[in-house]
Order: sequence, then structure tokens, then C-alpha cells
Amino acid sequence: MTDLSELRFFATPPHPCSYLSGEKATTVFLDPAAALNQDRYSALSRLGFRRSGPHLYRPHCAQCSACIPLRVCATLFQPRRRHRRLLRENADLELRDVPARPSEEHYALYARYINARHRDGDMYPPSREQFETFLLSHWAAPHCLEFRLNGTLLGAAVTDRLDDGLAAVYTYFSPDFPGRGLGTFAILSQLAWCHREGLPYLYLGYWVRRSPKMRYKQAFQPCELRLGERWVRVGERDPAYS
Repeated sequence: MTDLSELRFFATPPHPCSYLSGEKATTVFLDPAAALNQDRYSALSRLGFRRSGPHLYRPHCAQCSACIPLRVCATLFQPRRRHRRLLRENADLELRDVPARPSEEHYALYARYINARHRDGDMYPPSREQFETFLLSHWAAPHCLEFRLNGTLLGAAVTDRLDDGLAAVYTYFSPDFPGRGLGTFAILSQLAWCHREGLPYLYLGYWVRRSPKMRYKQAFQPCELRLGERWVRVGERDPAYS
């Protein structure tokens, strides 16, 4: 078991919540001076932490526990009818697993995605600095799962390797192909990656009951929510989702 006892954590002052309008949030960050590797990253992911650039964080709000870590049981996942349809419709895409590195091609796609889909979020307006500091890391060696159509980049899923699965860090894609369901296709591709390598979990970040943008995560079953100090397997119709 990885020893985390020597690690230090710092809490931010209350700030506007990224998920719930009008709410205040407090975030706990791992000391940025801490030495990190895959073992520690994996252990902290099991405790509900996420990566943003080189930093690991977790919501820690005194009056709210709405942000619930969610991971899909990848080796048990079976695509549903709508998933199989999306896989067929995207069978013409070429998937490439490449190191996540800054490039004009990727930044241009990221900026188009933020401008089209997230003008109401705290990532708008996009910038090159934001793109690199949010997605890249000098210690995590993130992967980038590219989706290309006849060589043209349509989407990219930045993905970290953990010792018990993959962490879906962020996906951005062209807004010009809404019928392809590229966000869902990215998750299906990451689940297939887990399945090929026998990795039990795909970590999808936080599920927030009151946030409509988070409901898509419930469609990938079976999955587990971190409730209190343990992971609990739930179904899509489970009372935990009500």
C-alpha cells in the first residue's frame, strides 16, 4: 500500500463553484512541492482526487458534498444499443494513442470546442496558456487518444494511466459533427482501452446530482460512487442518483 502520511494538503478560500451556479466551493490541493509518481497518483485517485495540469485536487466544501467521485467498472461494462450505434457510426475514425503535447492543431480544436460548448463556463474564453496548464503535466506523462477522419483531427481525449485503470482528464472535439456523439465515443474508446489491458476502472471525475451536464456519466454501467470513505457500486436507477 502506498504511504501517503507524509503528504501535505492546502485548502483554498471559498470561490465560485464550477458546477452549481450561485454556490461557493472550497478545494483541497496536494502540496505542489510533493514528489509524485503513478503509485501516489493512483492512491490519491482512489481517494477521490483529480489532476489539473501538474496539480492534484479534491472538492472539500464545508456545507456541501455534491461532488461525488465516479468510476466505471470497465471490465464489466457492456455497450448498450445506443452505444453500439455510435460505435458503428464512428467506425470510419482512426484512433491514435500519442503522448499529450502542445500543438497548434490541438489548441485550435480545443478553442473551437470551448467557444461552441462552454461559453458559460470558467474555461471561457480559451487561451493557449490555459490549454497547456490545464491538460499537461511534467510528471503524469498523459496520453492523448486522437480521433481522426481522413487525417483531420476531430477529437482528443487526454487520458492518464493509473495502476488500477485510466483517468479521463478531459475530452474536446469538433462541434461540427453533433450526430457522431464524440464525447460518448471518447468514453467508449477509453473503456475499450481498459478492457484490452485488463484495467478494472475508468475514472470519470465528479458526478453532481444537480448538474444536468453530469448526467451522461450515469449511462456507463456498472459504475461506483465514492460515498463517504468507500466506493459503492450503483445502478442507473439506484436511489443514489435520485
